[in-house]
Amino acid sequence: MSKRLTDNINSRYIEAANRLRPKSARRRVVAYVESYDDVFFWRSVLDEFESDTLTFEVMLPSKTNLGKGKKNVLANTLGTTVLGDSLIACVDADYDYMMQGTTPISKEIITNPFVFHTYVYAIENFQCYAKGLHEVCVMAVLNDREIVDLDAFMKEYSRIIWPLFVWNVWVYRYDCYSRFTLMDFGGLVSLREVNPFHPERTLENLRHAVNRKINWMQQHYPQGKSTYKPLRDQLLSLGITPETTYLYMQGHTLFDGVVLPLLTPICVQLRKEREAEIRKNAVHTQQRQNELSCYQRRQSPIDLMLRKSTKFLQSEPYQRLRNDIRAFVDKINGPSTASPADEEPKVSTSTP
Repeated sequence: MSKRLTDNINSRYIEAANRLRPKSARRRVVAYVESYDDVFFWRSVLDEFESDTLTFEVMLPSKTNLGKGKKNVLANTLGTTVLGDSLIACVDADYDYMMQGTTPISKEIITNPFVFHTYVYAIENFQCYAKGLHEVCVMAVLNDREIVDLDAFMKEYSRIIWPLFVWNVWVYRYDCYSRFTLMDFGGLVSLREVNPFHPERTLENLRHAVNRKINWMQQHYPQGKSTYKPLRDQLLSLGITPETTYLYMQGHTLFDGVVLPLLTPICVQLRKEREAEIRKNAVHTQQRQNELSCYQRRQSPIDLMLRKSTKFLQSEPYQRLRNDIRAFVDKINGPSTASPADEEPKVSTSTP
């Protein structure tokens, strides 16, 4: 064997060996997250920024106990210099983003360059991104007929709850939330029965309930006359608009109290239509039974499809989060050759 051929073989061997090096050989950044669900979400987010020289390890805040949540993520780092190039915190924004530094945790979240937050209230809000809801229905029941314009519904829903949402932020900002808590707000803006052929009735009932509560708030908190509008204007400046209010309300309320009650009757109707089509077109009984059984096996739970939705990649809050992480990676690893606008975000669609 010639020396040149031997050198080529050795070179390819070394290249292959380098590609197979464990991740520990790269620069490692640990990302603390709040809960089990957050592990998968933030792994999907950070995966885009991994390279041959940089890797992220997403983990819960403690290996010695079962403590979870934002306070546990920040407990050992709040007001210290522990966070840095090798340790970051990835958390839900909750209302802390809207508090704009009026509490210690809020100040840490919006000023610490090593704390990354969702901008929207929580990861559930991303999963319920309005432009992806029709696709969720299609994935769940395999019927592409659009009964309700879900994007338009969520925009109108948001416009209705917007003034009351500002009041709910107001009571937390001015430390008088005991009479109008997040739970109170969530109970009032959750949807009850939704008729997929007359969704406007649900919105009208919601409008009446919201207006009654707004009148109550104005009567019981007259000091809001001078402070409500400045807070509303500040929220608008943060990118929170009347049409996107749903992204900033409590995530569990949105997921379980709004979107699931909205999608469930729609999917029931779409499922009935598909099954009726099968019964109508089947040539004989055996074919009908086989086709119905096949269709039923291929349906999926709505909540699972919501968690697999990735339409939120198009959303403005996600792009802000992405830009924050890009700036961090560029700082510690050198700038990339492509700008964020030139790149397509990558997110796994497999379940954790």
